Amino acid sequence: MSEESRPQDGPAGGFQPQFPPLDEKGVPQFEDTPLTRGEYITALAHFYRAEMHRALVWRTRLDTTTNWAILATLAILTASLNNPGYATESLLLGMFANVVFLTIEARRFRFFDVWRARVRMLEENFYGGILRRDQASPLDRWGQQVADDLLCPRFHMTRLQAVRARLMRNFRFIFLFLLVAWVAHRLVPMAEDRVLTGLSGVPGWMPDAIVAALYLFLLAVVVFTPKVEAPELAYWSHPEHPGEDIPSIDV
Repeated sequence: MSEESRPQDGPAGGFQPQFPPLDEKGVPQFEDTPLTRGEYITALAHFYRAEMHRALVWRTRLDTTTNWAILATLAILTASLNNPGYATESLLLGMFANVVFLTIEARRFRFFDVWRARVRMLEENFYGGILRRDQASPLDRWGQQVADDLLCPRFHMTRLQAVRARLMRNFRFIFLFLLVAWVAHRLVPMAEDRVLTGLSGVPGWMPDAIVAALYLFLLAVVVFTPKVEAPELAYWSHPEHPGEDIPSIDV
């Protein structure tokens, strides 16, 4: 037996197991070595920092999409006021451009929610217990759920739920602003509509029908799509728990 693989003498004269254990070829078997408490805390701290970084990156991308939508809407409204003869075309373009921006932001929100859910799980069940000096986690199998989500990543909401969440948070104001501009343009036109005049085969009610169909679709998404609850709502579930009167954090 080599010196490295021979059991070491313990402090009481007995034998202390080799760390890490070696196989028959003398290769260290780290997977067979249980983690100490310090190693477990260190690993979770690094994991928390990584998941928080991912959440912040996707949160920043959400703000970028919203900025695109606001700037595009302002540019299109300015163009429609400067050239009222093309206001119909400009406003329609603005509405459907914002539908594209809303779709992109909903996709990014689904990714952001994956990292946010893991971060909140760690904050509630690990760091919350450390700060309370109470090692009992509110959720017994939270570690298993996070591990399953790491091994088999999956979204926690549908596409329509993500669209509804971003529509109600930011894009409802943009679409409402465009709708007001559209109604004002159709009721009090500042100039003859050159687009409809140039396209004699297009009936005058067609643009209004397109706008009505778009807004009915958005309304149906809001009414019939289940709401995505903010993760923080589940962490203050008891009516007497401190923090029940604090509004839920949303993005």
